[in-house]
Amino acid sequence: MKKSRFTEQKILEILKQGQMGLGVSELCRQNGISRHTYYVWRSKYSGMTASDAKRLRELEDENRRLKKIVGDQALDISALKEAIGKKW
Repeated sequence: MKKSRFTEQKILEILKQGQMGLGVSELCRQNGISRHTYYVWRSKYSGMTASDAKRLRELEDENRRLKKIVGDQALDISALKEAIGKKW
């Protein structure tokens, strides 16, 4: 997965500047991001504090790890079922 060049804290600072009245196009130009990125961040991080954003990142990482484990187990189960189903 691609790593963002912005930390959660920096993202929250950018969003706070947008809430204070700085124009979206000016804000995006200053920080080198697209308008689409700004709106995605706003929908994801709106109303969060830095600790909330950190906890969200930790939960996303844990969820990704658990999904990988479940996928590996599903492959193992299907391989075992296939091996059992073969006639020797």
